[in-house]
Amino acid sequence: MDVKIEKSWNFRLRKEFEKPYFESLMAFVKDAFKTTVCYPPVGLIFNAFDRCSFEKTGIVILGQDPYHGPRQANGLSFSVNDGVTFPPSLINIFKELNNDLGVPFPKSGNLERWAEQGVLLLNSTLTVQASSAGSHQNKGWEQFTDAVIRCINDEKESVVFLLWGKYAQDKGKIIDTSKHFVLKSKHPSPMSANFGGWFGNKHFSQANNYLRSKGLAEIEW
Repeated sequence: MDVKIEKSWNFRLRKEFEKPYFESLMAFVKDAFKTTVCYPPVGLIFNAFDRCSFEKTGIVILGQDPYHGPRQANGLSFSVNDGVTFPPSLINIFKELNNDLGVPFPKSGNLERWAEQGVLLLNSTLTVQASSAGSHQNKGWEQFTDAVIRCINDEKESVVFLLWGKYAQDKGKIIDTSKHFVLKSKHPSPMSANFGGWFGNKHFSQANNYLRSKGLAEIEW
């Protein structure tokens, strides 16, 4: 499988593509897509990067797996294709956004509108088998996305990282908090959010306040 990815990311990650673990990962992914139903579609595996260049990236929202239901995953963390029923986590994200900034509940769960403003919607694992959460974990994707985070951490300044839940927070331990703004809360999934720690985190307003303080463009959430 050839890696087709936006040019600014390709420039920074091309050495990663040459490493043995990544070659093994691509062989696994290629075989998985041939022999099972997997998501997102092949052309959208690197959609998070294609929609948000390295230069544009000002916020990173870190997810875990793509959605594993039909037509849901579009390569952006927490995002679903137009016309798809909102998953519970996304519903809670929109509820908090409404509580925080008064943004009306959107008609579309497609978060491309965020990505195109500079929000990197990065899943830790970029592919998944249908109806099988976590099925492509521990195959190499985590090592690759760690490299992405290190690249952002090392080469940029004043990036906002939104780390929702323990998994994202553990993965974000490599972030230099003296250079970047890190916000942590419970995960928006009902199992976590309903027990407190998600609603009222005000991450969206806090992110914009920080960007504004640095003279950077705010996000129209």
